[in-house]
Amino acid sequence: MSNVAFSAFVCLFFVCCSRAMPTALNQEAVNERPVIGILTQLVSDDVMKPFGRTYIPASYVKYIESGGSRVMPIRLTLTTAEYENIFKKINGLLFIGGAADLEASDYARVAKIFYRLALTANNAGDFFPIWGTCMGMQLLTVLVAGENLLANTTAENIAMPLNLTREAHSSRMFQGFPDELMKTLTQEPLTGNFHHYGVIVETFQENEKLQNFFSVLSTNVAENGAHFVSTIEGKRYPFYGVQWHPEVNRFQWDKKLNFPHSPHAIQLSSLLAEFFVNEGRRSLHQFDNPEEEASSLIYNYMPIYAGNFTGYEQLYFF
Repeated sequence: MSNVAFSAFVCLFFVCCSRAMPTALNQEAVNERPVIGILTQLVSDDVMKPFGRTYIPASYVKYIESGGSRVMPIRLTLTTAEYENIFKKINGLLFIGGAADLEASDYARVAKIFYRLALTANNAGDFFPIWGTCMGMQLLTVLVAGENLLANTTAENIAMPLNLTREAHSSRMFQGFPDELMKTLTQEPLTGNFHHYGVIVETFQENEKLQNFFSVLSTNVAENGAHFVSTIEGKRYPFYGVQWHPEVNRFQWDKKLNFPHSPHAIQLSSLLAEFFVNEGRRSLHQFDNPEEEASSLIYNYMPIYAGNFTGYEQLYFF
């Protein structure tokens, strides 16, 4: 065979074979413009009531933005159809801390709508993550168990290390954490706690629904000696919960409150924000047009300074 004929044969071979070979385009798509929804919280403190019925602390907004996402505030006064429409636009949902009835309030009602939408979507291969912080984690346990199993697990204004379980080291949440940080997480007080209720470990272990749905990644001991669940991760679904507050490590500064600000505390907060936003990047939900997207984002609202009457530096009211 001549050199010319051989070259032509080689070219033809690779052209034919390349048509049969899978390409990199088959890799999982990534959303580079995620929008995470934050469910507004009911105002319960009298000093905050003159400003609005619901709110979002700016620390949660900054936390999500620091992970590489934008934020859409979600009000509690819309219809089910409107929430279904919002669900198709956002790439994840954050249930924040606060104080509300976890079964009968508007907060619980709206959260249940999104929870069911997320279950259905994930079952159909439409990836959608949910994160619950403090009361948000408590809410997730109520939604999954179908009942309120909370007990007194007061850990008010205290920073603690985590008692990591065996499952933590194989979890998605802590995957990729440096070994040094995982060790430090069990030794240094990197997690700020500001709660009165939680799920006791024994209660969790005795509840079949919670056991089947979540893996326990960490536990802690409350002021009254109660052993409570402090970090959870969905076994099948991308649902996550922490009884502590990772956002305060970088974005709240009241000296009267025990917010962890050590280098390791900052690193922990940063990695968790990036983790959840990266989960959101796996969702391909999007707005119908740029104008709709722009009008829905938190940038359309102005936070107020609240450091002189709350433990938050800034609050968004709705």
